[in-house]
Amino acid sequence: MAMTLRLTEHDERVLAALAAEDGISRQEATIRAIHEVAARRGHERDVSAASARARARYADVLDRLGR
Repeated sequence: MAMTLRLTEHDERVLAALAAEDGISRQEATIRAIHEVAARRGHERDVSAASARARARYADVLDRLGR
């Protein structure tokens, strides 16, 4: 799917620098950035869910320890 991406001059410089550092095109740098953010958010959701499960499971212990 084709898409037009409008960037500020600053964003264009940042994107160009990222692409140059990795030796890839600006398009590939954009795609990688999208995938990295999606992976990070997925990881954050997983950690948050695991933390909630642990807090629920050990709530009595945490209460006795004074959290």
